[in-house]
Amino acid sequence: MSTTAQRLTVIKGHLADGKSGVSNVGKRFRFTLDNPRLTVEQREFYEENGYIVFRNLIPHHQLDLYGKRFKDICTGTVDKGRIILMKDVSLAKTGATGERLYNKIQDFMWDDVLFEYIASPELVEITKCFTGSNIMAMHTMLINKPPDDGNQTSRHPLHQDLHYFPFRPADKIVCSWTAMETVTRENGCLVVLPGSHKGPLHPHEYPQWEGGVNKGYHGIVGYDGHHRVHLTMEKGDTVFFHPILIHGSGANRTTGFRKAISCHYAASECNYIDVRGTTQENIANEVEQIAAKKGFPLDFSSTWKYRSRLVAGSEINL
Repeated sequence: MSTTAQRLTVIKGHLADGKSGVSNVGKRFRFTLDNPRLTVEQREFYEENGYIVFRNLIPHHQLDLYGKRFKDICTGTVDKGRIILMKDVSLAKTGATGERLYNKIQDFMWDDVLFEYIASPELVEITKCFTGSNIMAMHTMLINKPPDDGNQTSRHPLHQDLHYFPFRPADKIVCSWTAMETVTRENGCLVVLPGSHKGPLHPHEYPQWEGGVNKGYHGIVGYDGHHRVHLTMEKGDTVFFHPILIHGSGANRTTGFRKAISCHYAASECNYIDVRGTTQENIANEVEQIAAKKGFPLDFSSTWKYRSRLVAGSEINL
């Protein structure tokens, strides 16, 4: 293949246009399933890199509704239900209120408005290419990255999402991450390490940052990364990526907040595993301690059962 042809293959895979593709033409694929929603080139790109971007996938008017819902939840205008509101370490003691206080909400799958993102046909049809037809929403976030106060606490260290998940196989889990506005290097876009999804799950701990680190923001121990790709995106653009893909995000060096909405999907055929004695034991202990303080003395796997919701097909193991 010529250099030009190779370059075009990468571009077509990275900047997926969302059009129907063709089925497998005889090649063996590990990370994607036979499904006409992805072209062979798109599948090959994901297989090699562990992520793929679809431009302008989610309609802007829907993202505006999700943004308003986020504000209403932060101000208490609507009942937050099971949603967890998280404060950025740099804002917790500043007197900020409402939308400006919270850097993230989690577990919004039971909110009628925000569930529309999870169940949107645009996402579900692509998700089936990774998980199959039985799909559970396992982890949901709306991220509101704040302007950095100079201590770079708005960074998210390089990590692998599988560190947080006590279910397998990893290849039947995928994350969708949608930009709710223009995302640039200046306001802290995602950074990914292409091909790292083929490697192991690394040990994670809290990084020793001088300015502090947000709760739950574990990072890979002693790992600086290589060949980073910055995913600059426009409103509605969506990246799908593998749970072992190493990724993170930089500091927000602008004066505004940077919003994105995300869901981790898993095949309901996945099984829970015991993470005791593994590199995931530290996050399991942390989650169980938080649950106990909130009056829910659950083990690590049970917390995930409580947080999951069926999206398509049948609920089997998760």
